[in-house]
Amino acid sequence: MTPSLHEEIEAALAVLQQGGLLIYPTDTVWGLGCDATNEEAVAKIYALKQRDASKSMLVLLSNERMIHRVFPKVPEVAWQLLDFATKPTTLILDQPKSVASNLISTDQSLGFRWVKEGFSHQLLERFKKPIVSTSVNFSGQSTPSTFQEIDPKLLAAVDYVVHLHREKKCPPPSSIIKLTLDAQVTIIRR
Repeated sequence: MTPSLHEEIEAALAVLQQGGLLIYPTDTVWGLGCDATNEEAVAKIYALKQRDASKSMLVLLSNERMIHRVFPKVPEVAWQLLDFATKPTTLILDQPKSVASNLISTDQSLGFRWVKEGFSHQLLERFKKPIVSTSVNFSGQSTPSTFQEIDPKLLAAVDYVVHLHREKKCPPPSSIIKLTLDAQVTIIRR
């Protein structure tokens, strides 16, 4: 029997609070995640993925208050892009705060996605902190488009794998847009 949404959120929450790693459904592809404020947990993801630490990962945020906590200076154009986005959109902004320092890129920026529904939104609302979200693959490998495509070695290496939505095909990855504090816009992925 599949656990309920409530049971899955409680199990994932316990893992996050203990500095563990989890694999969970997001508004795009399956995510490999941890507490985005915990440097040791973030380092575990880099090690597990065999990912160069100079390549930043994004965080998921669930509400405006959380966005302002991580990004005290949000360019007005960012809110416009979020309001008019027709698909999940990752924004890369400057000068993040209140996250693990090993998440912040060398140019002092960080990507985030505002998740407004689904499992990851409910988990974020309960956790009340940003959660790392990176694709569930080893560095250099393609991003799985279904749960079944996730490498079994990764499934075995994390502390918890959410049991929901495993049968669904993942929507395409998010758009990625980089914004600077002086409102320069660069589209990285449409």
